[in-house]
Amino acid sequence: MLKHLNFLPKHILGLHAVGEITNTDYEDALKPLIHDHIKENGKINFLLVLETHIKNFDAGAWCGNISIGLKYFTKWNKLAIVTDQRGVREFSHLFKYILPGKYKGYSIDELDEAVKWIAEK
Repeated sequence: MLKHLNFLPKHILGLHAVGEITNTDYEDALKPLIHDHIKENGKINFLLVLETHIKNFDAGAWCGNISIGLKYFTKWNKLAIVTDQRGVREFSHLFKYILPGKYKGYSIDELDEAVKWIAEK
């Protein structure tokens, strides 16, 4: 399930991933939020708090993730992934070579630091 982190500053789109993540989660939760975020802000500042194991993402969710990344390719400004899964943080560093903008990975205990970094304009 993807939960909207609606306590963040307006120029940051944040999601909390828990449990199983499906393509429906991307369709119902992320796509409308990201569309509205871009309309309001022009660029994407995205914070993902990943508190589920990566194996809990179904194939459709991976396709949805890639689809959104490509659809809004020129809109990425900052991306922060917060997780205690070291392998995910290391794999996610590839985003900085694929997507424009800035990327950083953080552990769960560094959430406040991640929010501070992504909130900087």
